[in-house]
Amino acid sequence: RLKDVGGEAFYPLLEDDQPALPHSNSSNELSAAATLPLIIRERDTEYQLNRIVLFDRLLKAYPYKKNQIWKEARIDIPPLLRGITWAALLGVEGAIEAKYDAIDKDTPIPTDRQIEVDIPRCHQYDELLSSPEGHAKFRRVLKAWVVSHPNLVYWQGLDSLCAPFLYLNFNNEALAYACMSAFIPKYLYNFFLKDNSHVIQEYLTVFSQMIAFHDPELSNHLNEIGFIPDLYAIPWFLTMFTHVFPLHKIFHLWDTLLLGNSSFPFCIGVAILQQLRDRLLANGFNECILLFSDLPEIDIERCVRESINLFRWTPKSATYRQYAQPPRHADSSGARSNLSCFSADYQDAPRSDLSRDSIKLDDLKAEVSPRISAEDLIDLCELTGPSHSKTPVKKTKPSKPKLLVVDIRNSEDFNRGHISGSINIPFTSAFTAEGDLIQCPATATLQSFKGRVVVIVGNAVKNTAAFSAHLVKNKYPRVCILDGGINKIKPTGLLTVPSPQI
Repeated sequence: RLKDVGGEAFYPLLEDDQPALPHSNSSNELSAAATLPLIIRERDTEYQLNRIVLFDRLLKAYPYKKNQIWKEARIDIPPLLRGITWAALLGVEGAIEAKYDAIDKDTPIPTDRQIEVDIPRCHQYDELLSSPEGHAKFRRVLKAWVVSHPNLVYWQGLDSLCAPFLYLNFNNEALAYACMSAFIPKYLYNFFLKDNSHVIQEYLTVFSQMIAFHDPELSNHLNEIGFIPDLYAIPWFLTMFTHVFPLHKIFHLWDTLLLGNSSFPFCIGVAILQQLRDRLLANGFNECILLFSDLPEIDIERCVRESINLFRWTPKSATYRQYAQPPRHADSSGARSNLSCFSADYQDAPRSDLSRDSIKLDDLKAEVSPRISAEDLIDLCELTGPSHSKTPVKKTKPSKPKLLVVDIRNSEDFNRGHISGSINIPFTSAFTAEGDLIQCPATATLQSFKGRVVVIVGNAVKNTAAFSAHLVKNKYPRVCILDGGINKIKPTGLLTVPSPQI
């Protein structure tokens, strides 16, 4: 089959990093194959040969070639090298075997009984994981994780989370353990605390806001029938979807998940709901419960595509969580710095006066729409501050505005100073008693922006939250609130005053 493959295929040219984002170093003849569906690419022998040779060389140069591994992984990951590629994406390095061997995996601990109960129920359709050797490896890796994380506890679902790593590194338990130990702090920080209710509740509240942000009609319906994320989404996020999807789907889902930041799972969750959208909208509470007790077939390729699109539409700070992993110190080599906003976490960015502030969980739950930071607003509006301002000056190429700022203060306050390009719809005269928008030139502008990001700005949190909730009820997507209101923008010198009418 491979006799006609030229010798140069085995020696790909590894150029220095190019500033351009994902491009493959595979030969040009393969560029056509790269556009085919993933399932076809994974069965194309010539394509896989080129990808395996390329990844093999890049992985041998890890961590020096870390950036290039990330770029190539955005195209696809060869199944044969998926285990070690995932380890590279998770930043696993060091003496992992010695660390794993040093952990006591034999002394009985209270968790042993629960582990013994869970293992025979975890992905047992797979011959590898259902074998006696598979069970023994499962037991050792799970026990090693529990013993080495004394501040955390074993929760049901940890076995499902371990399964993909164990399957891919079946003959390298130390690597499976190292990957799992790197994955959990990034995507499930403090989910396995003994009392994790505050972490889970914040996560589910942000997820609810993401549903309202991307699909207000679906959000309204689910809230009306009382079908809240607490009833279906905990197994999704606690196991990062490994409890609801078979392994072959998890591999393709996690190939993208590992390239995203810790907020990317919210977009996967919304993408799953949108695939079931028609059935959810047509049914009541009981039918929805039944639907999720045995989740219908989900097209995972479509789910991945849609979740990436949802992620691109989501302002970085909209998914801010105070219980997410605290900022990590950048590595000395700077190898992962500035890779892309897709993989960088909002909480890792340097904090400033314009960053989002933490709020109480009850206040977060009371708001239908997410908050965004003043930094995000300035960035999305492409506002340019005066030369002495700390605000970075943006390039001024003409482009369609990405968002509309709706200032809901009264007209006197608006005329004293407002964000350039914003429209004024005073909260007190915006809606009818039934909750519909009162027609006026400003609301006509708002309607013309339907589908793009709408940021509500005011000086009273209660009013901005109520205004955004009304817009969501009126099926306006991508509605968010400026955290801190107009007062956050005032010190930047970015407010403008309308020219006096002569």
